Amino acid sequence: MDKIIICGGKKLEGEVFISGSKNAALPVLVSSLLTTGWNTFHNIPDLVDIKTIKRLLESLGAEIEGGETLRINADKLRNCEASYDLVKTMRASILVLGPLVARMGMARVSLPGGCAIGARPVNVHTKALEALGARIKLEDGYIEAKASRLKGTTIYLDLPTVTGTENIMMAACLAKGTTLLKNTAKEPEIMNLADVLCGMGAKISGAGTDTIRIDGVDSLHAVEATVIPDRIEAGTFMIAAGITGGDIKITGCDLCYLDAIVTKLRNTGMDISIVDGGIRAVGEEKVKSVDIKTLPYPGFPTDLQAQMMAFMTVGNGLSVVTETIFENRFMHVSELMRMGADISVAGNRAVVKGVPRLRGAPVMATDLRASASLILAGLAAEGVTELSRVYHIDRGYQKIEEKLSSLGADIKRV
Repeated sequence: MDKIIICGGKKLEGEVFISGSKNAALPVLVSSLLTTGWNTFHNIPDLVDIKTIKRLLESLGAEIEGGETLRINADKLRNCEASYDLVKTMRASILVLGPLVARMGMARVSLPGGCAIGARPVNVHTKALEALGARIKLEDGYIEAKASRLKGTTIYLDLPTVTGTENIMMAACLAKGTTLLKNTAKEPEIMNLADVLCGMGAKISGAGTDTIRIDGVDSLHAVEATVIPDRIEAGTFMIAAGITGGDIKITGCDLCYLDAIVTKLRNTGMDISIVDGGIRAVGEEKVKSVDIKTLPYPGFPTDLQAQMMAFMTVGNGLSVVTETIFENRFMHVSELMRMGADISVAGNRAVVKGVPRLRGAPVMATDLRASASLILAGLAAEGVTELSRVYHIDRGYQKIEEKLSSLGADIKRV
């Protein structure tokens, strides 16, 4: 099993390119199930989760070609079942449920797995599909959905869930009549998906607000579209500049959709600025501690909470980190404490007291973003950090050790 070895204490300097967004690419690729013809998608990241969704789409009968530019043809779907073996490693697999029942009239999707960061129930998806007229049955660990044709209606989501919003938005594109989705998530990845669906011939308005209107159409056609840059990867490299006192130029993205993280990083003393071709992130020797509270977009993203906590372990003071999205997203705390961090947890709140220096130690990744936080801590630590279970990091960061090495980090995969 691979490990990542980091010898910390080096300031990161140089230029890094941000890959396409995993969280945008997954629903965009799944949207091809709604269409006929060859779709062409650009800026697809090379990640384990992308490989998983490709295998899942192929198991349903889709033809797939290419890499960073990916072509998908779903003309000859032959299967409506997403098996446990394919779904168990990635929660986003639930996204095939809505498109399959909308186009094929039925779907059988295993209850999904993925990072162990909270319950993330699927009832939001199933209740919304029932409102659209689908008959839902939970049996033997599978969700079974059937409908001759979905019918538009008004749906209020109990939670502004990202995958729930995406799933139902895709399903409603082929429903008869108009669907009003209320209390929807507002993330940029949802706006990217809506743009792609509209390019396929869907009629969608309001993406990025809390109410989305979808006027159903009889069919959708293939499209050529580009996935947006990964704002979480961009934020992670900004924090890497801060935690090492480095100076990094981040290209392939801009400050759009990054307001919450940029505001917090500037409050720590970092200089974040727009430069020709990207963003410049410059760290300071003394890090000011700041409080963080995760919230749905446009609030501070839960997917950067662990990385920001790692940064605050070397802050000059106390930081209170409050996690409001997932109930089990502090599993990185015990590993950071092995490196000398001073953190106490009570419920969904962690109090971080900054220390002068972290110390390298053997640590274990528990989920995708926890992996990133431990790599960041290792970059700032004195001595050697050995990170195991790195398969988590490969789900969401494209060749992160190579990108960090190009910035001067002493990091390698063994």
